Amino acid sequence: MSWGGFKKSINRAGTTLMQKTGQIEKSDDAQFKEEERKYREFEKHATALQKNAREYLDAIRLMAASQARIGDIAEGFFHDSSETAMAATAYKRAVSELDVQTAKQIDVPYRATVLDPIARLCSYFPEVNKIIEKRSKKLLDYDAARSRHKKLQEKPSDDPSRMPRAEKEYDDARLIFEAIDQQMMTELPHLVDMRIPYLDPSFEMMIRAQVRYAEEGYEQLGGVQRYFPEHIRSDYADGRLDQQVESVLQEMRGLSICGGAAS
Repeated sequence: MSWGGFKKSINRAGTTLMQKTGQIEKSDDAQFKEEERKYREFEKHATALQKNAREYLDAIRLMAASQARIGDIAEGFFHDSSETAMAATAYKRAVSELDVQTAKQIDVPYRATVLDPIARLCSYFPEVNKIIEKRSKKLLDYDAARSRHKKLQEKPSDDPSRMPRAEKEYDDARLIFEAIDQQMMTELPHLVDMRIPYLDPSFEMMIRAQVRYAEEGYEQLGGVQRYFPEHIRSDYADGRLDQQVESVLQEMRGLSICGGAAS
C-alpha cells in the first residue's frame, strides 16, 4: 500500500469511529443496504450451488466407480456356473458399463452445461465485492468532506482559503460518490434479477442429467434381475428372505471357527 493509500485508510478509520460516537453525521444508506442484502443472498446461494453441484458430479463418479469395484469383488466369490454366479457376472458387466457411461454421457455435458456456467457466474462476485467496498470508502470520504464543509459554514475560519478548499473537497467527494452509487443502484439489482434466466438452462440440464443417469442405472441393473429366481421378490416382501439370511447366519455361528465351540 502506498503512503497516500495508507493515509486514506487512517482517515477513513477515523471517520468511522467519529460516526459511531456521533461526531460526524452518517448518510442514510438504507436503500443501498437493501439491494446489497439481496445481492449477498444471491451470492451465498450461487456459491453454495457451485459447491454442491460439483460435489454431486464427484459423488456420481465415485458411486459408479465403487459399483464397478463391487462388481469385480462379487464375481470373485463364485467359481461355478450357478444362477447366482451368472447374476454376479451380469452385475459386474452392468455396473462397469454404467461407470463408462458416466464419464462419456454425463461428465462432459454436465460440466459444460452446469458446472462451467455456474463457475462463470461466481467469478463475477469478487469484482462486484471490490466495487461495493470502493463505494463504502467513497461514502466515508463524502461524509467526512460534508462534515468539514458544514462546520466551516457554522463557524467560519479566519483563514479565507479554507472555505473554498472545503467546498471543492465536498463537491469532488459528492460527485465521485454519486457516480459510483448510481452505477451500483442500477447494476446491482439488475445482476440479481438476471439470476433466474441465467441459471434456468443449467437447472434444467442438471435435472436431465440426473434423470438420464437414473434411467441408465434402472435399465442396466434391471437386466440383472432375470438371473434371480422369480420368488425372490415375494420372499423379500413377505419377510421370508430375512428369515433365510438369519438361518444361514445361525449356521455360521455354529461353526467352531466363528466362536461356536469352546476352546
